[in-house]
Amino acid sequence: MSANETGQGGRRYLTENEVLALIGAALSGRHGVRDACLIFWMYRRGWRVSEACALQLGDIDLEARVVYVRRKKNGTPTTHPIAQDEYKALRAWLKVRENYKGSEGSAVFLSERGEALDRRQVNVMLAKCGERAGLSLRPHPHMLRHACGYKLANDGHDTRAIQTYLGHRSITSTTIYTETNVGRFMGFWGG
Repeated sequence: MSANETGQGGRRYLTENEVLALIGAALSGRHGVRDACLIFWMYRRGWRVSEACALQLGDIDLEARVVYVRRKKNGTPTTHPIAQDEYKALRAWLKVRENYKGSEGSAVFLSERGEALDRRQVNVMLAKCGERAGLSLRPHPHMLRHACGYKLANDGHDTRAIQTYLGHRSITSTTIYTETNVGRFMGFWGG
């Protein structure tokens, strides 16, 4: 495990600009539409890699624009609204997905073989996108979950709402995002 993965000597999350760079790099890859959608949705949902890989077509209601989020690790499931940009990315992927082997299956994110993507495939894809994007750290899936938590906290969202959004059973798991929110120090010393 690298220093960035353990948090020793480096960050354990991606900034919003790094996520956007990853998405841009994904679009230039062999499975660009799928990979860009997956990265975007993992970031916006705060998904663990296993949650993203387990997403089923039946979990998404495009008409109501909601997605049922099944959490792993004893997390609390919830329903999230689908924002317009998320909807657009998903619709683009679902159109391309129709041409994939196994498209009659229920997994949203398919491999070339027509099976649900697995965590190893997502890790490899993110590493390649990180290289193409020129990131200074090697991205891994959990960094997208942390990026979501930090983004929501930095935007001033309520800690309890973030807890529910990310599916944390304990508020302690959520406070890591609010403890490092630089905005809470604004006004100190005239800053």
